[in-house]
Amino acid sequence: MQSFEALLKEFTGKFANLTFKGHPESLYEPNNYFLSLGGKRVRPVMVLMGNDLFEQIHPDAYQVANAIELFHNFTLIHDDIMDNAPLRRGMTTVHEKYGSSTALLAGDVMFVAAYEQLAKIQPSLLPKILYLFNRTAREVCEGQQLDMDFEKMSTVTLQQYIEMITLKTSVLLAASLQMGAILGGAGEGNQKHIYEFGKNLGIAFQIQDDYLDAFGDPEKFGKQVGGDILANKKTFLLIQALSVVQGTDKKELELLLSSNPADKVQRVVELFKKSGVDQWALELKAKYYDTAMQHLEAIAVLQHRKEPLQGLANFLIQREY
Repeated sequence: MQSFEALLKEFTGKFANLTFKGHPESLYEPNNYFLSLGGKRVRPVMVLMGNDLFEQIHPDAYQVANAIELFHNFTLIHDDIMDNAPLRRGMTTVHEKYGSSTALLAGDVMFVAAYEQLAKIQPSLLPKILYLFNRTAREVCEGQQLDMDFEKMSTVTLQQYIEMITLKTSVLLAASLQMGAILGGAGEGNQKHIYEFGKNLGIAFQIQDDYLDAFGDPEKFGKQVGGDILANKKTFLLIQALSVVQGTDKKELELLLSSNPADKVQRVVELFKKSGVDQWALELKAKYYDTAMQHLEAIAVLQHRKEPLQGLANFLIQREY
């Protein structure tokens, strides 16, 4: 098994050769611009790691990894349009730079390019890969719609939020690993365990993301904390706080949600701490992380082959940025 860092370097080098060409240039240039912004590339490397867990990396794994990364970038372009976001990775978003209509079409072309990558793999492997890819793509769209629906809802339950996060974020991590496992010749039982490992790890990852937005160190986090609080975003933390705070604290929290005072972030964070939401979030993260690791442990391969995935899991849920 190779480390995440080694596979990331290998994938990044190969992926850099993927460019968009065609006429009109105004349609394809936005995608080259967006890909030039970089990214963590966690999902495509998970394809390679899922393959490497069971067998030497199959040549087709790089095509599948390309498809996963292209699909992920397609979702980001469209997410930025829906969120009216001005920046992505510290740079101007595609719709701000080229216009919303062009960004929409460029994202569509990115999605088509993902299928072009999948079409290159061996015909015997394509049906299972394509089925999982299509199911996951649909689920990600469902998760995004739920996220938008939640913005219009006055209350969202923890279970509803977990369902949304599972669809919007976790299933793509899980499917990336399972696609790699399919290419590595894994049996149905091992495929199920690696999928559940990725799904539960994805939920723990989101809990950590929500936690850092409220309690992270701005210098390590890379951006000002409290963005979710200022936007009244229904995160793990806010949903739990609304369910446990009482009396004057509840009235204060509701008042802060309906206004935007200069010290809003500080006061909401104080209420989070007072109600124990910070510790609750860490315990919930640990619960999903432990479940993920139980599924990783259940995979029937030699223990040392699992070590790179264990290391990646630890990094994702302990990161401070």
